[in-house]
Amino acid sequence: MSQKERGRKVVLENVLSGKMTLLEGGELMKVSYRQAKRILARYRAKGDKGLVHQRRGLLSNRAFSGEFKNKILKRYSEMYEGFGPTLASEKLEGDGYKIKAETLRKWLIKDGQWSKHRKRKSYRRRRERRPRFGDLLQLDGSIHEWFGVGAGHKCLMNMVDDATGTTLSLMAEGETTEGAMRLLQEWIRRYGVPKALYVDLKTLYVLPQKEKEEGIEDSLSVFGRACSKLGIKIIKAYSAQAKGRVERNHGVYQDRFVKEIRLRKLKTIEEANKLLYEDGFIEHLNKKFAKLPAEDKDGHRKLPEGLYLYDIFCWENDRTVQKDWTIRHKNKWYQIQETKPLIVRDGYKVLVKRHLDGKISIEYKNKKIAFEALKGKPEEKKKEIALQRTEQERSLISKRNSINSPWRTFNLNWLKKQRSVSVNNVVSQ
Repeated sequence: MSQKERGRKVVLENVLSGKMTLLEGGELMKVSYRQAKRILARYRAKGDKGLVHQRRGLLSNRAFSGEFKNKILKRYSEMYEGFGPTLASEKLEGDGYKIKAETLRKWLIKDGQWSKHRKRKSYRRRRERRPRFGDLLQLDGSIHEWFGVGAGHKCLMNMVDDATGTTLSLMAEGETTEGAMRLLQEWIRRYGVPKALYVDLKTLYVLPQKEKEEGIEDSLSVFGRACSKLGIKIIKAYSAQAKGRVERNHGVYQDRFVKEIRLRKLKTIEEANKLLYEDGFIEHLNKKFAKLPAEDKDGHRKLPEGLYLYDIFCWENDRTVQKDWTIRHKNKWYQIQETKPLIVRDGYKVLVKRHLDGKISIEYKNKKIAFEALKGKPEEKKKEIALQRTEQERSLISKRNSINSPWRTFNLNWLKKQRSVSVNNVVSQ
């Protein structure tokens, strides 16, 4: 019996003993006179049992059947083991089993398939979100065993908007310059040029302080140089908590994306990227978790006229044109073709660009230069001619060039001998 029911028992005993009237007892029980008469009749007929609620110990009329509950638990153990109740309820709804996440959580805890997760108390003051979509993006790579334990670690390049939580990601072998440039390029194509990027201190994004002091590469990494051309500000984060939005978003991917990969039995990076883009995994995450910004105005900017993403997201190196109008890049040789009028000459410095698709382009003062790739070194033909000479021809060439030898130039005895020979010649004349 509950405390309320035990209180009613005391009141009814006083009514039966004549210590109070039924009207007074009804007021104490906070029921009407007619209801008090019904309660008293049940108490006389059944005793204490008549005061207990009639449906106590019985299932609710809205409760699921035991058969349905067993089906849900069996389906979870077969297909979705390790899934959180919220994600599992979404997957079960797709399979035709409509169940609330909280109900499923209670069933799993009682069945021993899920344990309560203690939430860590927050001890840091959260920074307010930026007001507009595109004001600030947080970029980071998540190294994880995405294809299962023992399948090797891969990297998910992840980008999250600070104002809305909108995410965009790309699977790659590691946290590399190529992966970061491909991801930012895709974001710009979809939404526009953001104002700023929040990144950690990896050399992929920013150069170390020592190299900056020495003025190496104008204090910018390859990725930083591309952002500079687009007017994107690089902001450095000195702790993981500083860019907490993208760090927490890693957890969402490591939960949902890993389980989706497991369900579809994916094995390669290409299949994972297809799931992210073509199969709508990213769109589903943004639809579920993205929030509206504080301001409706979009913070993105349009790509400036005359700039092309293909020419911005690339590796740039300066090379000097040789006398035979060739340049060397990555141990390969390229022959610059003749143009009228001439754009470059030997000795000029040209800019060699290696694009994301692996192709090479050469520029001089923002003008494209025609060229062709050579199969080998240009000097190989000279070596072949030298080998075809006879021993006597090589000896004569050697004697002719001996005067330019550094050894002879700085040999004092040889210089004295040459001077005495020249003096004798003058006297004889």
